[in-house]
Amino acid sequence: MWSMIENIIINQTIEYIMTNLGEELSAESVAEHFHFSKYHFSRMFKEETGESLYAFIKRLKVEQSAFRLKVEQEKSITEIGNDYGYSPSNYCSVFKQHHHNSPARFREEIKEFSINHPFYPGVENHWDTYDKCCKKVTIEYFPEVTVIYERRIGNYQHLARDWDDFLKKYHTYQTDHTLLMERTYDDASITAIDNCLYDVCMSIDQECGLENTMIINGGKFAVYHFCGYPQQIYSAYQSMFQVWLPESRYRIDNRYGFDIYRSIDCETLYIIMDICIPVE
Repeated sequence: MWSMIENIIINQTIEYIMTNLGEELSAESVAEHFHFSKYHFSRMFKEETGESLYAFIKRLKVEQSAFRLKVEQEKSITEIGNDYGYSPSNYCSVFKQHHHNSPARFREEIKEFSINHPFYPGVENHWDTYDKCCKKVTIEYFPEVTVIYERRIGNYQHLARDWDDFLKKYHTYQTDHTLLMERTYDDASITAIDNCLYDVCMSIDQECGLENTMIINGGKFAVYHFCGYPQQIYSAYQSMFQVWLPESRYRIDNRYGFDIYRSIDCETLYIIMDICIPVE
């Protein structure tokens, strides 16, 4: 499954939900925020995304909380559940319904489960040691950047096709200073691979008159300088999540990360890119 979300209101809705997951969101409150009736807005949302507004909110809350269980080992399960608006008993019930595991057992098993490569099952997934990570990671500050974007829900394996289509469509906006960026929202060891949400983006220096533009927030990032092939990117991410973050004592914050493509060999698919993880 793969789809591009073209409706600007729906994209704004997704952005609103993603930045307010800790609030008591409901299909009704979200529809009210955008001045629509709940029934009309829910129907419009499902037509565009293939998922009901209620189901989308519920799924994102439980999956993003699962990611926090994974990368914030120092926080209690009760604290993390509370961050997403759940009481302890309700959180356990909702979590178990979605992940078929209790939050405690999920936290115990996620490191082992993350070793399996979700996109290339036959490829061995080797994580860097902490020392190797430290040689590849720098702490950097980025300014906010305005981008043209297209948002997809689907399998990251379609990215080569996505980028080809995107660059053909917007080539007139590309300059020597353009950054080609990818904004990712999910950890593929947690979210089903066909439900991954991601944006392909191109930075712009000035207003371009297009509706599909947004600002990516800047700030402090841990930047993993990646050199390799597409099937190795998942390992780089897991090295950051499972090795570098816990041992470095840096804490991930509530912004979403992105990748910056520095160079791609179109024949070999050898990639030089920066994986930017937001940290406090």
